[in-house]
Amino acid sequence: MTAQATVPYAIDVQGLNKHFGKKHVVKDVSLQVNRGEILGFLGPNGSGKTTSIRLMCGLLTPDSGSGSCLGFDIRRQSDEIKRRVGYMTQRFSFWEDLSIRENLDFFARVYEMPNRRHVVERALEDLGLASRATQLAGSLSGGWKQRLALAACLLHDPELLLLDEPTAGVDPSARRDFWEELHRLAARGISILVSTHYMDEAERCHKLAYIAYGSLIAYGTAREIIAAEGLSTWAVSGGALSEIEGRLQGEAGIEQMAAFGAALHVTGKDPAALEAALRRVTSGTNYHLAQAETGLEDVFIHMMKRTADNFGARP
Repeated sequence: MTAQATVPYAIDVQGLNKHFGKKHVVKDVSLQVNRGEILGFLGPNGSGKTTSIRLMCGLLTPDSGSGSCLGFDIRRQSDEIKRRVGYMTQRFSFWEDLSIRENLDFFARVYEMPNRRHVVERALEDLGLASRATQLAGSLSGGWKQRLALAACLLHDPELLLLDEPTAGVDPSARRDFWEELHRLAARGISILVSTHYMDEAERCHKLAYIAYGSLIAYGTAREIIAAEGLSTWAVSGGALSEIEGRLQGEAGIEQMAAFGAALHVTGKDPAALEAALRRVTSGTNYHLAQAETGLEDVFIHMMKRTADNFGARP
């Protein structure tokens, strides 16, 4: 085990800032990631998630701030970090006219791996690709392409994986299989940073970081983040949701409304005022009220509505 492997945190950064021109893309971001932990990044498009991840791992130099990744300084030892990181982008590039095995062999050459054939065969077995090894990459479904991309990222035995919206456009069954594989990797001690827009995936992360317009708004487990927001939620059903939403608009105690299937989730921070408004507006109607458990989606919609963007406007 290396000296770096004994460091308790895979990532430990303080006060990271980054500007692109006049735009302040990342603002004073500080957090810690344990080894073998899956940290999910959520936030609106353009919020700075990908830039934050790159800064934490030495792939991009911050304007200010400091920290370490895998025991190496993110400013001075970025080359050491890069050797130990696997990076999977949303649009991972393959040679579509090469087979799965040939693609992996190509990436093994790029990594200059001495025992290339053994490494490729092990990757095929570990990711369940052996039976399709001779299939052309261009003929694979989205889920199998995703599996190939992950296999390529793991060839050089990285200690940290960076996954940028890896399951976009992949069917639910393939997404579930992918996340089961991520948890197996985390159990082996590999740390994983993943950006996602799917709430079911967010709930499978050990911890979450919500970034909005460059700022870290929330950090912790899903349960901790839901509890910290302090929202009360009711579900309204039994009629046209657009009609009841219009009638509830502007009522005291109601801070947010969002359709969830056949029900309208209505949330607010003042439980008594929220319930009073709902009962008053729905009294004498066919609408049904039921208290609902506040979920991550309720919380993140609420966070987005109260967070100012880089120019001081509301999203």
